Amino acid sequence: MDKFTMALAILAFMIVAGGLLYTLSVGRLVGARKSEIDTPINEKIQKHPYLRNPVFLTWIFFLGFLLLFIIYLAFTRSW
Repeated sequence: MDKFTMALAILAFMIVAGGLLYTLSVGRLVGARKSEIDTPINEKIQKHPYLRNPVFLTWIFFLGFLLLFIIYLAFTRSW
């Protein structure tokens, strides 16, 4: 990879990592709040809170595709 592509890959990784950390911190903050008007959570969601959360699933799929794309670029580019 040339220097520009490597710099963009590193920048993209830093943005994704920062966004993931921010999402986790907001999730913990919201989870810590106890509200009286909240409805009870379904038992299936209580057993698997991360697998039933579309935000976390989106992050997991995005990071997987990003990793596959970086690996693809690394093996298709000639050094």
